[in-house]
Amino acid sequence: MSSDFAFAILAEEGAARRGVLKTAHGAIDTPAFMPVGTAGTVKAMLPESVAGTGAQIILGNTYHLMLRPGAERVAALGGLHRFMNWPGPILTDSGGFQVMSLAGLRKIDETGVTFRSHLDGSAHVLNPERSIEIQHLLDADITMAFDECTPFPATVEQARHSMALSMRWAARIRARRFVRARATGYSASCRAGSIRRCARIRPPPLRQIGFDGYAVGGLAVGEGQETMFGILDETVPALPRERPRYLMGVGKPADIVGAVARGIDMFDCVLPTRSGPHRPGLHPDRHRQSAQRAPCRGRGAARSRMRLSGLRFLQPAPISTISAAAARSSPACC
Repeated sequence: MSSDFAFAILAEEGAARRGVLKTAHGAIDTPAFMPVGTAGTVKAMLPESVAGTGAQIILGNTYHLMLRPGAERVAALGGLHRFMNWPGPILTDSGGFQVMSLAGLRKIDETGVTFRSHLDGSAHVLNPERSIEIQHLLDADITMAFDECTPFPATVEQARHSMALSMRWAARIRARRFVRARATGYSASCRAGSIRRCARIRPPPLRQIGFDGYAVGGLAVGEGQETMFGILDETVPALPRERPRYLMGVGKPADIVGAVARGIDMFDCVLPTRSGPHRPGLHPDRHRQSAQRAPCRGRGAARSRMRLSGLRFLQPAPISTISAAAARSSPACC
């Protein structure tokens, strides 16, 4: 890692750890939750409001930003930090998840993916090299390697083929040795999926290629919490201890707490901003029961309050409540 991008572990208890990730736009205390700013904004929130929640880093989406307003345009306007008025660190995903979800609108081969925009049907090509180029134009602090998202459910053969293709794409990215004016962290995702025998063999090839951080993807797609935690138990120990670990797309409080206990450092999810306009309440008993099924190890298990950067999990009071009277008196959300 460069001196402008560094990760330090400050404390450990069991598999859980507390650390700090240094980037060119500031430091991130881990464990950390990243609000999702899909198209250059965290929905319904001003940048200062996002910072007010305790969030130190947000996520931008390569696929959506490349289509509208365009990566080159964002770069000409000073980069994503200036474009969305966020001075802190930004992680951008690779665009792979969105491209793979287009089903009949895309075609995948060894070189990359050809797809049609869901906005206007225009044709585009996204491959490992172009994905990194877009993320550099956006001026991301942490960039993600382009990979194929393993479908769920998947056969063993599908998972093995997906893994092998993603490993070849990851090697292409590292072989290019992209040069920037300042340091950027490069992270690669091991798509764990739901097939444990494949999950076991995915991290070692990534370690051999060598990245600044590692993500676990392909989870929280319907496999259930017990399966997700089981895969993390097998996958996370194979990842380098000295590198940050990112669990993609996970945002439920009980899932976060359980993943932290298993050594995960970073999370992202649309749950807060997608749920916010509908004002749901999160009942503490439900999350307490989940925690009992997959307990945190060490002193953290006995504490009634656990604070993560960008997310607060309180017991026994619910995270948010809304009275029936307030619900009846409030206008419907559009």
